[in-house]
Amino acid sequence: MPIMDHLEREPESPEDLEDDNGSDEDNFSTGKKKSALPLVHPECEKIPKEFGFHQSTRVCLQHVREALLHHRWQEAAEYMACYPQMLENTTNGTARWVKERLWRFSAEILHHHPNSKMEDYNNIYERLKHSGFRHYMMISLEHAFHILLHGDIKDAKHQLSAAESWRYGKESAAQYQKTKLVQAYRGLLDYIMWCDIKSTHTNFDDPDSTLSKNMHNSFRSASVSLQEILKTPGVWDTFILSYTEMLEFYGDHKEVLKILSDYAYDDTFPPNPNAHVYLYQYMKRQETPEKKLMKVLKHLHALVPSHELMLEYSALLLQSGEKSDIQKALAVVLEMLDFTCWRTNLDVWKRLRDIVKTIELSENWKDVVSEQMAVRKGWWPQLHFTSPHASRDCEENPELLELKSSLMVILCPGVNLRYSARQVNRTMET
Repeated sequence: MPIMDHLEREPESPEDLEDDNGSDEDNFSTGKKKSALPLVHPECEKIPKEFGFHQSTRVCLQHVREALLHHRWQEAAEYMACYPQMLENTTNGTARWVKERLWRFSAEILHHHPNSKMEDYNNIYERLKHSGFRHYMMISLEHAFHILLHGDIKDAKHQLSAAESWRYGKESAAQYQKTKLVQAYRGLLDYIMWCDIKSTHTNFDDPDSTLSKNMHNSFRSASVSLQEILKTPGVWDTFILSYTEMLEFYGDHKEVLKILSDYAYDDTFPPNPNAHVYLYQYMKRQETPEKKLMKVLKHLHALVPSHELMLEYSALLLQSGEKSDIQKALAVVLEMLDFTCWRTNLDVWKRLRDIVKTIELSENWKDVVSEQMAVRKGWWPQLHFTSPHASRDCEENPELLELKSSLMVILCPGVNLRYSARQVNRTMET
């Protein structure tokens, strides 16, 4: 969440922030409803009978907020050095929500301050991790990310390993999910270490060599972690690709196919076009029969009809030679051209020309084209076949102008359109 959102957001109740054993259902059962009206920022609001300590910390927070808003990082750091005193204030549970604010503010300042050092990050993160329990996992994960920015993979892995084994009280569903997330990122670091060995060495013929053993140990450690995250429905593209790359390297193609198929077709996972792309790319590398490739692209088409792989899908449909597939290819390409991102793409228009030429060999080809264009006749001419389109295509891509002009008569018969090289010449003469 952006830092300004945290500045403007009303703090949660102390109970919500501190209790890691609660659940979302428990919060709903309390019957509490937050007002949708904008509220005065509570830390900055002057309260009656305010003691000197509270007044000084409120003013301090005002200065921190002002410095952050105007990117005065040095000034924000100086004021922030005083703000942790709020952790010592336990009245009304104040210190409980201060911990999250302190974490967010400190990370934002350190990230932007020109003189921040890794030692500063370590000091802040270690203090925050042990000042409370609710955010321990996420602070540890963020700490590992900052360490990675400095290229120390082993230290980052150590931080995640420590966080992964951390427990507090009765484990809640939220805490369990965070543990699995930390575990997955730790596995991702094992994958990176595996990649480092693979990229710097080429000879792995001897399985008993120290190099091969180290590489295989990284693979096994990564596999254990990445297998766990895939049991939880979600979008795990980076983790999926890392795991399947290692499996493919060791020749476990059956497992790769199972993982990618489950990721694409398991209904418990959210719809994810990338899942179908990964499955298609892998099957294509394995020289899978075209019928199976078309099945994968059919699912992708249902999710993203404008995807660039639809050009390959239409080619496979056209190559099959079956009448229904050729008609489907026509629909696929026309749907691509419904989107402005493909409007001037020469390859798509060439594919449309090839499909139309094939369809023209059948007796009822006009009916096939007319059926597809019936829902488009009210807006397609304005999208593709106007005088400004002709002028631009003539200037930028004359081949496209000629190609579209020949298809215009077939796609929009009987419609008087101002799209042709002749129309461009007339416009230039006038």
